[in-house]
Amino acid sequence: MDVLLDDTEALHSPAHAIVPAYLLARLAASRAAHVSVASAAARATLATPRAYRPSPPSRATLDLSVDGAGGLVVHASPAPDRVISDAQGREELPGVTVRREDDPATGDAAADEAFDGLGATFALFAEEYGRNAIDGHGGALPATVHYGDHYDNAFWNGERMVFGDGDGEVFTGFTRSLSVIAHELTHGVIESAGGLTYSGQSGALNESIADVFGVLVDQRTAGQRADEASWLIGAEIFTDAVQGVALRSLSAPGTAYDDDVLGRDPQPAHMRDYVETTADNGGVHINSGIPNKAFHAVATALGGYAWERAGRIWYLTLTSDSLTPASDFAAFADATIATAAREYGEESEEHTAVRTAWTGVGVIEDAAIA
Repeated sequence: MDVLLDDTEALHSPAHAIVPAYLLARLAASRAAHVSVASAAARATLATPRAYRPSPPSRATLDLSVDGAGGLVVHASPAPDRVISDAQGREELPGVTVRREDDPATGDAAADEAFDGLGATFALFAEEYGRNAIDGHGGALPATVHYGDHYDNAFWNGERMVFGDGDGEVFTGFTRSLSVIAHELTHGVIESAGGLTYSGQSGALNESIADVFGVLVDQRTAGQRADEASWLIGAEIFTDAVQGVALRSLSAPGTAYDDDVLGRDPQPAHMRDYVETTADNGGVHINSGIPNKAFHAVATALGGYAWERAGRIWYLTLTSDSLTPASDFAAFADATIATAAREYGEESEEHTAVRTAWTGVGVIEDAAIA
C-alpha cells in the first residue's frame, strides 16, 4: 500500500494525540484560501513540544457503617475524581481549575463535555471491568480544556487529558467527541497496565486499544448494540467543510475521509496492505486499522453489546501478564485467543470469533491450514 508521508512531520507533536501528525502536516502544507486559518493552526500545533508528566495520586469514596457488634466498617467503592482546568487559550498546564468532582456544571461547553466524558469513561471501566480509574486504584482524572490558540489536537501527557478548541475551519472543539475523550483516557489505562511501546506494531496496538475503548464508551453511553453503532472515532470533530465522517473507522478502515486537503484515510484493514514507514512512529495511527478491524469482527460476530464479551476479552488481555511492551500483532492475537479460551472455553463461540477475526485480517493463519 503506497502512502505519502513526511518523515519529519512528528518532531514536536504530542505522542498520544488523537490527530496523527501526518494529517496535520498535510493541512499545514495547504495553501488553499478556505483553510488558511486551519493551515496556520496546524503548523503551530505541530511546532508545539509536549513534556511527559507523572501520574497523580489516588482517591476513592469511603462508605462507613456500623456492624451488629457495634464496630465501624469501612467500604471503599470506585468513584471518579474529576478535575477540569481551563488553559484560557495558553499552552500552559494545568490551567485554572473550573470544576471539581462535586461541583455543578460550569456553563462552559468544553469544560462540561470533558467532565461528562471522563465520567462516562470511568463508568465503563469501573462498572463493566471493575477498574477504579486509570491506575485501578482510584487515581484522579484531570483534564485541561481551551488549550492553546486554535490548537488542533487532544492528547494524553502522562498526567492529564488535554483538549484544544480546533481551528474552526477543519477541526472543531475536541471535547465534542466522547470517543476522543475515552480514547485519550484509555492511553493512561494502557500505560498503567504495563504499556505498549509507542512505535511499530506495539504502538499500533496502543492506538488500536485506545480506539476500541473509545468506541465502547460511545456505544455504552448511547445504549447501542454492535450492529447499531457507527464504529467511528472522532465523528464530531470535523467541520462540514471536510469530506469525511470521522478520523477513523473500525468497521471499514481506510474509508473515514477522502478530502482534497487532508487526503485519503491511509488505514489498511488487512496485513497484506500493512504500511512500512518511518513516519508516524512507524505507522502507529495507520496500521492500527488492522487490529481495529479484528475487534470489530469479534464484536459483530458475537452480537449484543460489544463491551460485554468482546470488550471484556480485550480488557482482560491488556491487564494480564501475557503482554510485553514490545508485543506485536501476532502476540496480541495469541493472547486474546488464550483469554477467550480461558474465560469462555475452547469450544465457545467467543473463542471461535476471536480466532476467526485475527485470521480474517491476516495476522494469524487459519488453524485448518496452519
